[in-house]
Amino acid sequence: MADQSANPSSIMEPKQQHPLHQIAETPTHKLLLKQWLKEEELIFNRISLKETQIDSVCKEITQLYIFFFLFHSISLLLLFNASSKDPFGAKGSESCKRSWIPSLCSLLCSLGIIWAVRYKNDVECHLEKLLEREKEDGQLLAKCVEELKKKGGEFDLLREVDALRRAKSLRVETKVVRKWSARDFVTLFFFSVSCLVLGLTRIILCN
Repeated sequence: MADQSANPSSIMEPKQQHPLHQIAETPTHKLLLKQWLKEEELIFNRISLKETQIDSVCKEITQLYIFFFLFHSISLLLLFNASSKDPFGAKGSESCKRSWIPSLCSLLCSLGIIWAVRYKNDVECHLEKLLEREKEDGQLLAKCVEELKKKGGEFDLLREVDALRRAKSLRVETKVVRKWSARDFVTLFFFSVSCLVLGLTRIILCN
């Protein structure tokens, strides 16, 4: 008899709701979930935009590389063609005296391209840092959304939201000690090529 009397009471016990149902019935939790999901979408859009910008900057850097070599190749070919027409005449000595003009033009163009490459490299580096920060924010927010969906009504709004804000504010950017990077070697290579072109210009016009 005791078992029979206990059985109906156990059947009548309310069944625990799914966390998502609990969230749907709680206005504050529901609003927070909507806000976080919207913020997740915004972060995803910003990540896509940053990746597109990085790809665009990389293409611009490649175009600068191509322009650098094309400019010097064409200028050296034109100088060689002009000097070979009158190698031992009066024009040869005259062109040797004025060799500083094409040399100066070549140097200024080289320095301009090198500066542009360095600037674009710095922009790329800055965008990569911003992209990394956006990804970290997305990971933090995804963890909070997962916790909210898992706990439902038991999710402590004040404590968890405060923890998320603290995690964002306490994030410290590690300052890496400045070392030689691939970008520095590229700059050094382009400067060396520029010096080589100056020497070749002098040889072509004065030989």
